[in-house]
Amino acid sequence: MNFGHFNPVNKEYVITRPDTPAPWCNYLGSVDYGAIISNNATGYSFVKSGAAGRIIRFRLNSMSNDQPGRYIYIRDNADGDYWSGSWQPVCKSIDSYKSECRHGTAYTIISSSYKDIETRTLYYVPLDKNYEVWNIRIKNSSNNKRHLSIYGTAEFTNHDHYENDTVNLQYSQFISKTYFKDNHILQVINENGSEASSDVEGTSNKKGDPIYRFFGLAGQSVSAFDGERDMFIGNYRNYGNPVAVELGKCSNTVAYNGNSFGALQTDIELNPGEETEMTFLLGAGNEDFARNIISKYDSVEKANICSCEGFCNFSEVVSHELTQLKNFWHSRLDNLQVETPDDNFNNMLNVWNAYQCFITFFWSRAASFQYCGLRNGLGYRDTVQDIQGIIHLDYKAAKERLWLMLSGQVLNGGGLPLVKFDHKPGQEATPDESQYAKETGQSFYRADDALWLFPTVITYIKESGDWNFIDEKVPYADKGEATVYAHLKQAIQFNLDRQGSHGLPVGLFADWNDCLRLGSKGESLFVTFQLYYALKIFKEFATKKDALADIEWAQNCLNELSGNIQKFAWEGDQFVRGFTEDGYTIGSKSNSEASLWLNPQVWSVISGAADEKTAKTVLDKVYDNLNTKYGAMLFYPAFREYGLPVARMSLFNAGTKENAGIFSQPQGWVILAETIIGNGNRAYEYFTEINPAAMNDHAEIRKLEPYIHGQATEGIDTLNHGRSHVHWLTGTASTVMVSMVYGILGLQPEYNGIKINPCIPSGWKNFKMNKVFRNTVLNITVDNSQGVEKGVHYITVNGKRIDGCYISADELKDTNEILVVMGK
Repeated sequence: MNFGHFNPVNKEYVITRPDTPAPWCNYLGSVDYGAIISNNATGYSFVKSGAAGRIIRFRLNSMSNDQPGRYIYIRDNADGDYWSGSWQPVCKSIDSYKSECRHGTAYTIISSSYKDIETRTLYYVPLDKNYEVWNIRIKNSSNNKRHLSIYGTAEFTNHDHYENDTVNLQYSQFISKTYFKDNHILQVINENGSEASSDVEGTSNKKGDPIYRFFGLAGQSVSAFDGERDMFIGNYRNYGNPVAVELGKCSNTVAYNGNSFGALQTDIELNPGEETEMTFLLGAGNEDFARNIISKYDSVEKANICSCEGFCNFSEVVSHELTQLKNFWHSRLDNLQVETPDDNFNNMLNVWNAYQCFITFFWSRAASFQYCGLRNGLGYRDTVQDIQGIIHLDYKAAKERLWLMLSGQVLNGGGLPLVKFDHKPGQEATPDESQYAKETGQSFYRADDALWLFPTVITYIKESGDWNFIDEKVPYADKGEATVYAHLKQAIQFNLDRQGSHGLPVGLFADWNDCLRLGSKGESLFVTFQLYYALKIFKEFATKKDALADIEWAQNCLNELSGNIQKFAWEGDQFVRGFTEDGYTIGSKSNSEASLWLNPQVWSVISGAADEKTAKTVLDKVYDNLNTKYGAMLFYPAFREYGLPVARMSLFNAGTKENAGIFSQPQGWVILAETIIGNGNRAYEYFTEINPAAMNDHAEIRKLEPYIHGQATEGIDTLNHGRSHVHWLTGTASTVMVSMVYGILGLQPEYNGIKINPCIPSGWKNFKMNKVFRNTVLNITVDNSQGVEKGVHYITVNGKRIDGCYISADELKDTNEILVVMGK
């Protein structure tokens, strides 16, 4: 079933009917102020942390509609009928109520039409601001004068922290109160003195000051208000039938020892054909801050520069801010655009996969409709992986975050499991100390954390051309500082110092797979291949630095590691997954459960540890035994008997998530591995199987948004094969982007130039790419008339022929016309 379509011109996804299989969401804001909004205006807002900085409420897993959100009600005062500007929460019959939602890059526009009243509401967070804007335009399309009441509503949290607000009601309800201040509701938490400190504009940095939030109205006058939730909703009612809207009048009540709320009512009259505009504003800030913000939006002077159709020419300030947002995002997305024969590929690479990469980059996979972001910081491995997805689009932002994560590396070479939002390089406690566990809830090292630095650092250096980065000094998290090069060597040493009886690195608390607990003696083949890859990259850096001792050291380590892999982990046609502390082999083909694992096979290829014959053998076995029509399973068969304490995934139902489900992040790795050995058709097949856009006409199966990746899809052992779970905040965005850019498209920067070496389906006879590379523009046309999967015969750069696929940076002008002729 189809619920919407892509609009590539506006870089939007347009939802044409509101009863989607699940809430289909968008993200607004930046690292300092975040907001999640669904196609029906449900969702929540937060400062920095989805759990510890919550501003408005949202009830995870409440019902299929997931409420509350940013609701605006419209009441016809002639007959008392009422509805909402989004289909929810009133949910009028879609036979008479028409709705459209347009999710764009950091903005959402929800339109409605009912009883000849049309509304269009633009939701966004202004660039680098700590408040949000709900700008609504209302038009009377009837032949009669209409008397309407408009209600904007926001349900505040009574405490910044999600858990305290939700369950600790003997405290949280007694620290919050509201005031009405002419044009806004002001909420105050801990008015007599707060335990918290804040760095939000409009509040105080000093510990002990109250916490302020506001919900205001600009462009119209407030005729009534409610600052207490239960007074607006009424007893034994819900958001679909609030008593204030039903009766046509808010109660003018403020909250004291209850649930703080923001409801602002304005009464308007519209002549036939007339339209009006108003703006609701929500944010963190005190009364003076709120008044200044609201006054900014009081002007309703139109600026006819909006690209929206119809009557929604927004006011000047709103149009300017929307244009700012689009320019900010589109300028980044436009650093790589493609025109291939597959529109679904284009829509994902050009807009949605790229945008999702930035969202995961901002919030490190915290705060969604399934997870509220309980960790108060950046997960190490997640964040370093996510950096890879945006390097080709914004390498300057990537460098800033990469520096931060390098400074989150401990002197012993391991990474802090969590880099706090208030991270202080050189002063942090480590997992070896009880203080760190007390501060973060983390007390163990993960085997793979710092190893993700290697593909991320080399990708950054080659994309940016910033070789000097390798010699920049960065502090360690706990003490001391070193060059990036030394940081990387120490990351390798961390794993060399922690090896098991087979001479392979141990898995520790986790080795990417949080459900596999191999401990301090059990060995991980996934980490083994990561370490092999790290040593190869380090040797490449050492070679470029002419560091002979390091070259020899790295090569000796590679030789020893390779020998141990072949001796202990190779079973003739597959690699095992690991060894437990008591000697059990995980992922052996002799096992009755979990006998073949995806990750060691594909990482043997990505790392370069597998030779050409071995690579083909293991990838063929993966394809024959793990692939499904919705992607490759993480392993098979599922665990049903072997389980705790090692295989924690056995707690999941068979075919679910890490227990033989189609875990989404490794799909990017299997695509990349296939491109490495030249299997363009198979790489594209894998990509299509997991491409959300390819499921646009079967949304009832996938359930999640058809424009973003989810964490996992149910495997063949479940009752709902193909259904996906946990939207938006997943490493899939980054791994699939990497596989598309560097694998399928073959855009592979080098230290002093770039290779263009696509690995594509043989049916792609030609396609185009436009890439910004080190401030030069590459207009690339690929000619694949011969229908090959991989192989470049020659390239022309501004008319000059070059054999092979490498272009030196010296050949490039400001704008370049490049022809890539594929063939054998």
